Amino acid sequence: MRIEQMLEQKAFVMPTKVISGIGVSKNIGEEVKQLNIKKAMIVTDRALYQSGIIKPIETHLKQNGIDVYVFHEIAGEPDTELVAMGSKTFAEQKCDGLIAVGGGSSMDTAKAIGVEAVHGEPVIHFEASEKGKSLTKRIPPLVTIPTTAGTGSEVTQWAVIKDPVREIKFNVGGPLLPAHLAVIDPELHLSMPKRITAATGIDALSHAIECYTMNQSQPLTDAVALLAIEYVGKYIRRAYANGQDLEARYHMAQAAMLAGLSYGSDSAGAAHAMAQTLGGMIPVMHGECVSAILPAVMEYNWMGAPEKYARIARALGVPVEGMSTEDAAKAAVIEVEKLVRDLNIPTLRQQGADPEQIDRYAKAAFEDPQTFGNPRDLDLDAYKWIYRRCFGLDETA
Repeated sequence: MRIEQMLEQKAFVMPTKVISGIGVSKNIGEEVKQLNIKKAMIVTDRALYQSGIIKPIETHLKQNGIDVYVFHEIAGEPDTELVAMGSKTFAEQKCDGLIAVGGGSSMDTAKAIGVEAVHGEPVIHFEASEKGKSLTKRIPPLVTIPTTAGTGSEVTQWAVIKDPVREIKFNVGGPLLPAHLAVIDPELHLSMPKRITAATGIDALSHAIECYTMNQSQPLTDAVALLAIEYVGKYIRRAYANGQDLEARYHMAQAAMLAGLSYGSDSAGAAHAMAQTLGGMIPVMHGECVSAILPAVMEYNWMGAPEKYARIARALGVPVEGMSTEDAAKAAVIEVEKLVRDLNIPTLRQQGADPEQIDRYAKAAFEDPQTFGNPRDLDLDAYKWIYRRCFGLDETA
């Protein structure tokens, strides 16, 4: 860490209580009652609702005297129209609390509904940019129950929402946005398909790697990021190979949460700047998109933080003894490339990205605020190089 970074004021915000364990989601009634929720709106996606996963949670809440309305309109990544529908329903149903069950889309939708519920304005007014307002009110009590191990949204102070008019995704966030309670139950992850296991798992890894190496990193975020990297390196292949491996599911759930904490107080870097902006332009799954981009970003970035990249290699289980710092740093890049191949992550081309649009994609990424966190200086040409590398159009850094 450079001396200038040590002199900067740092903050680590974690207002979220976290409970975890096998089966804990079935017994959350007392915890929810402590939040003084009388009527909860469960926010989830259609597929999860139809699967029956929501029913035991709904039943337990009702047994504890908590009225429930289930909002199951999520069919993809959330946009401003979905959030508006949700906040209108929240008011009409006279709800006073939110319970998000699902992946990042469910949790981000619930956070954004909470913003509109307390501020009485569209969530887009609070975009985290020079144009946006700061949040001034705490969202209603929110419980997050992730069913995937990736986004870390259960503990972050951010929500990512799509603006279909501008074809971009924007962040809304701050210390008034995080969940009040996060419930980490690996049993809910057992039915996760291989494709989702892979995409969300590498997404968690990307959070940890980017936040560990970003310019604004600090000891607290470094600590949780490194442990998240170790867990992913040790358990993601097991979870992918055998979805019923409860030990692997438990540790991947913890990895996602820890990586979310590392992401929750500062910024990420080029991989998220690229994936977030690309996701606003074409219909890609965020986890798969960032997974396909991460190796090329690491190849570009390693020389900006070689010592940290060498430690990433060690955390991923690479035998780095006897290697120079530079060789160990490069080994981290090679290991992540191998991991992405082992998990059959589709390339950007396979996901529908067009190499003819590189200039457009690069410009959008360069304008994303997460560019600021990158450990190696970025300009428009750098983003073009990274995109060309993702498409296999450049062979060397």
